[in-house]
Amino acid sequence: MTASETCTLQREEDGAVVADALRLANTFSTRLRGLIGRRLEPRGGLWLEPCSSIHMMFVPYAIDVVFVRRAGEPLRPGAEGEVLKVCSHVRPWIGLAWCSGATSALELRAGRADELGLRAGDRLRLGPRSAA
Repeated sequence: MTASETCTLQREEDGAVVADALRLANTFSTRLRGLIGRRLEPRGGLWLEPCSSIHMMFVPYAIDVVFVRRAGEPLRPGAEGEVLKVCSHVRPWIGLAWCSGATSALELRAGRADELGLRAGDRLRLGPRSAA
């Protein structure tokens, strides 16, 4: 998958859509930029990989961060991972979040993780992709 593609992300246990416009950040520059200068759609998200920590420098709004552990498989539709930690409402500008053992971080609009009831142990699966 490339940064110009979006895909869906679902919780395996119940099929709940976590994000239906998920973008990928899997290069140094796309991970470094992250959400700087970007807004998250209500059901959008940003998947950073590899990633076990995030900063909120230059991001003017709070977000939820879900840390995930994935196996070594390529990041593609059908790939799955296990939620290790959920950080709700990470503060803008000065917030930091990290998780030992995480291979990926999912950034969502503040409140989305609580709305979905995401918690450690949940399984997430990438769905079909589409051109952005």
